[in-house]
Amino acid sequence: MRLSESELDLHRMTVDEALYELERFLNKSVGNALYTVWIIHGKGEGILRAEVNRDLKGHLLVKSYGLADYYHGGDGVTRVDLDW
Repeated sequence: MRLSESELDLHRMTVDEALYELERFLNKSVGNALYTVWIIHGKGEGILRAEVNRDLKGHLLVKSYGLADYYHGGDGVTRVDLDW
């Protein structure tokens, strides 16, 4: 689910669904000339966050990524800087 053009909410998705949506979102974000996007995966047990981070590592469209600061959701959100 998209909350805004720069946010993707992966709550209630399986890992496979989330990674599919993440790929679509990253491609669309580059097409929309966005530099920074936010992936909302929640805190929970950290499984979805770990899989998202694994997918982002070495991704051709990703310049850098890391957990958001406190005001943007902390460890429930990953900030992604795009490289295009």
